[in-house]
Amino acid sequence: MFSIGDAHDPTQKQFLSNGTSAPHGGGEGRAPIGRKKPATPWGFPALGRRSRKRKKYSDNLILRCRTK
Repeated sequence: MFSIGDAHDPTQKQFLSNGTSAPHGGGEGRAPIGRKKPATPWGFPALGRRSRKRKKYSDNLILRCRTK
């Protein structure tokens, strides 16, 4: 599916990436996330913040929430 040298490598972990390439990248060694509020590459909040729109057109199709 992915060719050698492809820009997207599914085996690459985010915390090993460059700080500008991934929201959890950068730091020394296997450092934790290291930011107060982890963000996506586009600056939106990540990890725990809900991202679904409040008035999505398919809300009436969801009868009950999924249980963990």
